This record gives sequence, C-alpha cells and structure tokens, in this order.
Amino acid sequence: MNQTEKLYDLDAYAIEFDATVQSCEEISSETGICYQITLDRTLFFPEEGGQSPDSGNINEISVIDVQIKEDIIVHTLVKPLKVGEQVHGCIDWKHRFNNMQQHTGEHIFSGLVNKRFGYDNVGFHLSDQIVTMDFSGVLTAQEAADIEFAVNEVIIKNIPVQVTFPSKEELVNLNYRSKIEIDGQVRIVTIDGVDVCACCAPHVRSTGEIGMLKIMNMQNYKGGVRVSILCGFRALEEYRQKTAILSELTSSLSANQDSLVEAVNKLKNTNQSLKTEVAVAKQECMELKLEKIPKEQEDVYVFEGELDAQVMRNAVNQLVSEHSGICGIFSGDDEEGYRFIIGSSTKDAREVATVLREKLGAKGGGSAAMVQGSVTAKRKEILEIISSI
Repeated sequence: MNQTEKLYDLDAYAIEFDATVQSCEEISSETGICYQITLDRTLFFPEEGGQSPDSGNINEISVIDVQIKEDIIVHTLVKPLKVGEQVHGCIDWKHRFNNMQQHTGEHIFSGLVNKRFGYDNVGFHLSDQIVTMDFSGVLTAQEAADIEFAVNEVIIKNIPVQVTFPSKEELVNLNYRSKIEIDGQVRIVTIDGVDVCACCAPHVRSTGEIGMLKIMNMQNYKGGVRVSILCGFRALEEYRQKTAILSELTSSLSANQDSLVEAVNKLKNTNQSLKTEVAVAKQECMELKLEKIPKEQEDVYVFEGELDAQVMRNAVNQLVSEHSGICGIFSGDDEEGYRFIIGSSTKDAREVATVLREKLGAKGGGSAAMVQGSVTAKRKEILEIISSI
C-alpha cells in the first residue's frame, strides 16, 4: 500500500479535502464494531509525537481515531466506506487550531529552557485538556515564571513559524532539537531566535496566533521537572472557569478577591473548632448512654449515627472494661452502611469479624482484643448475625 499523502504538511489551515478510499477493514473494539479506513491523502493528523489526533468526519461519518504506521494513516470510523470510493473529509477546526496553539507554545517554552539552562525536553504529551513537558533538569518556581514571561514576549513579537524539509546534507550543519532518532525525511519547525526543532505536527503561522501561555502546574519528576501549560483558547477557557469559581466563592463568603484566602482560612479554623466541640459533645453523650447499660449485661452492641473514630474507640474501651462479653460500636446508617469497632477482654473479637465477613461481606480485621472495619447492611441484619454467635 502506498504511503498516505499528508495534506496537513502542505497547509495546516485547510479544513476540507477529497480523497480515494484505499482499504476498509472491519474490527471489534470496546465500543463495538468499527472500521479502519485508509485513504490516498488526508488532512487528519494522527496520534503522533505525543499529540492527540484530529477529529472530524469523512462523508459525514464521525472519525473516532487516527493512527499512523510506516507512513500509512488509518482512520477509524463507525461506518464502512467502499474501496475506490471518492470521499469528502472535514476536520474539526476548533480542535485542530487549539492543538496548534498548544504545540507551538510548547516549542517556544522548550526552546527557551534549552537555551537558558541546557535542559532537554525528554517527554511531551498534548491531550485535549492539558500539555505536559518533562525536562532533564529542575527549574525553580522563579525560573519557570521567568520562562513563562519570556514565552509571552515571543508571542507578542508575532515571529513567523517556518516549516521546512531540509536535505540530509543540510541537516548535517543544522543545530536542531529532537527527542528521537529520525529515519527518512526530517520536518523542521523554526522560530527564529527561539527554537529549531524536528516535529511532525501542524503549527500556527506566527507566534501571535498562540495568544498567550500560562503555566498551570509544576512538579519534580524523574530527576527533572514536569511542567503543565495551557495556551490560547484553552487558557482562556481555564481562566473563565477559575473566574466563575472565584466569583462564586467571593459571593458565598462575602469577601473580595484580596481577602478571600483570609476568609477561607477563617472558615477552616471555625470549622475545625466546631468539629472539636461536636466531638467532645458526642463523647460526653456516649459516656452517658453507656453508663445506663446494666453492668451485668455481657455482650453490648451500640448503634449510633456518624461518630469520630476516637469516640468509637473510647466507647469500646469503656465497654470492654465494664462488660465481660463482646462489645461493639457501629457508626452509620442502614442506607450507607456502618463502620465498626469490636472488642473483648475475655473472648476473641475476630470471630465476630469473621462471621460479619462471611455472612454480610464486611471488610476489616485486627487482633483478638479488638477489630475494626465496615459493613454494608441494615442494623437488623447485623444484630441477627452477631446475636447468634
């Protein structure tokens, strides 16, 4: 089969194209039967170089995946096409252009990191949500912020993005970045004064079309650093979402943006104080409830609403010291199930846990003196099981 003509190499801004079907193979997938189609030419960029593939349709049939192997591009469709048929394809331009913005922004960022610090980009992933770059050295927060600012300066300068296919002789004298050894024709993306890199993906015509670049996250990774970024319209959408959240929080807390952190911290401190007060109150209520249980009663099982783990443990310890049988505290309700702590000073508490596991699918474990776990069952069922032991 002939190699697929890559129309996106000729014009990254083309949206529609005509082609001839070369093959159509039915396959089974997790979503059911689908069809792998090859064409003599295509605008669909495949999943390659760490980037997600183009989406769109061929003859108005949705293209759900695009892959490449040995320069043959395979389109996965939900319906078949006839071999030899003339078809019309249309890519999702919004998705394509968003990817172009991200990828060109990544080139600028990686190029500047390489120029300033000598670090290589050893890992790259461009999904529909985020872009990540893995560098061979560590950046401080300030160094990353400086690179981010410099990238946006390059964007403002609106430098042309050049795509070339140099000969092997020309490549010998060309200093360019590349993560892998490339056989055959090498495609070079150049941003003058910023970066020269081997790359197979579509890019914007000039840096100004990227709009902006924003670092979203940074973390140490495999001896280097992983940087997550967003560019252009995806950065705008992220900013809109964060602004909406910020507006809702400032309204709910009756605070302006500058005092929002202080308001949240105050709310956290108040919440923690209330939790402590509630825990103390529950502890006191539990102690009063346990005191009413006749001391001569051997086995004691108490069911309560939501209890702190420490309150449960204290209660079991108190029961075990006052009663000779099996003592247990169950916290929860019939709908969501119960957490439990069961103990005894004279018997093996693990026997109860074993029965609950075998009969009701409970989880947990412990020692002969005390076990803890959880069980999804109704109170009546639990009592029937443990009362028969």
